[in-house]
Amino acid sequence: MSSCCSSSSSKTTSQHCAQCGTACKSVKIRTVYHQVRFPENQGITSDNYFFCPSKECSTGYFSKAGIIIPSQQLRSHQEIQEDKLCYCFDIYAADYLNALRANTAELIKDFVIERTISGDCACEIRNPAGQCCLAKFKHLDKEYSSKSSVN
Repeated sequence: MSSCCSSSSSKTTSQHCAQCGTACKSVKIRTVYHQVRFPENQGITSDNYFFCPSKECSTGYFSKAGIIIPSQQLRSHQEIQEDKLCYCFDIYAADYLNALRANTAELIKDFVIERTISGDCACEIRNPAGQCCLAKFKHLDKEYSSKSSVN
């Protein structure tokens, strides 16, 4: 698979967001530079940054040194609010859930997997979490199947 979805040599760490308490994973500085809008991206300093995935939290990124970058300053702020699933190929969670209901979700997931294998994704810079979305597809699959088995 492409390097965005393979295990990287740099170790991912996690820390809790001081504002909302959500567990947040570290992101590369490259991701932060690409995600923060101009002119705020001009003031980013090197540090270990973490992405807060909570839609309700106003923190987008924070660093070990206490630097906070508000979610409003992120290019993808609106997409986060609307539950974007795959930032590389513009797929929202609602689209994928509708496809699950229509039994067409495998087509979407297979497309993303194929594009990822061929290196056509840019998760490290397009996704504010700096991570591959394939795990999110699996999570939605699992969530949907557990709700379906209850009904």
